[in-house]
Amino acid sequence: MSNVTVIGAGSWGTALAMVLADNNHQVRLWARRDEQINEINQQHRNEAYLPGVELPQQIIGYTDLAQAVEDVEVLLLVVPTKAIRETVRSLREALTTPVTIIHASKGIEPGTHKRISEMIEDEFKGTDFLRDVVVLSGPSHAEEVSMRQPTTVTVSSLNHEASSLAQNLFMNQHFRVYTNQDLIGVETGGALKNIIALVCGLTNGLGMGDNTKAAIMTRGLAEITRLGVKQGANPLTFAGLSGLGDLIVTCTSVHSRNFRAGKMIGQGQSLDEVLRNMGMVVEGIRTTQAAYELANELDVEMPITSALYEVLFEGIHPKEASEKLMGRVKKHEVEQISDFLESE
Repeated sequence: MSNVTVIGAGSWGTALAMVLADNNHQVRLWARRDEQINEINQQHRNEAYLPGVELPQQIIGYTDLAQAVEDVEVLLLVVPTKAIRETVRSLREALTTPVTIIHASKGIEPGTHKRISEMIEDEFKGTDFLRDVVVLSGPSHAEEVSMRQPTTVTVSSLNHEASSLAQNLFMNQHFRVYTNQDLIGVETGGALKNIIALVCGLTNGLGMGDNTKAAIMTRGLAEITRLGVKQGANPLTFAGLSGLGDLIVTCTSVHSRNFRAGKMIGQGQSLDEVLRNMGMVVEGIRTTQAAYELANELDVEMPITSALYEVLFEGIHPKEASEKLMGRVKKHEVEQISDFLESE
């Protein structure tokens, strides 16, 4: 049994806290709002994020960060990408002993183009409080995890012992955990699939069907792989849980907020309207900006990402972007696949 603190009491952080509690760990769940923590502690509910779900009683909520992290050796960080740096700075001030951080967030930082593990390491630079960083990623909707439906994910770290630690913490009969040594690939796949889910939703909103969705997913996976390999990832990672697996679940499920956001845009809503109506973070939007910038910097061809960037940030109509994609010069599929396999 371990003491684990989960930073972030949204749907995903709460669902993962449930997995840890099911494994008989003592779980502290931190959030900023008193009313949310009172609901967790008194009613064992988190209705705003997981309606109708009863939380295990060994999940204890905290709003005081110093109390939440006192004497723990493992932190699970589950906050939006845009909040990573601010949250880690607060953690750095609150910690008194070194910790291993497992993060379950998915995104890339615009401007710096850094993955989340790199952002965490940046913020701990010059301190002795960070042992290792582990990413947990894969096809996993919080709603289904909270109902203990069978789910498989991947954990990855530069330190294999840290990956094994995370695997042992989370593994149970409902939640199967694999290890993967390709940290770059696991983080990249988890982040970029949100872009493709946005596009799948967008085409759905335009009235297009399964043929289009299959094309976007297949060619989208090629884009994800090209950019990942250019950064040093193993191309085989993208055929696994944190690549193809996560892509499928995010592009096809009613639980996917990126798909829902894309559909709203395809139906004619502005980006500002979509973000207001969603009420929750849509990671794929910031990731589209970061991936577009990074692809240009590394000279990687990402036509689907570029088309979405034009829709989101340059005011191009979704129909026009779709027609532009379909009108690209002729390509040979096998040659395209060979390009990124040979670039490893």
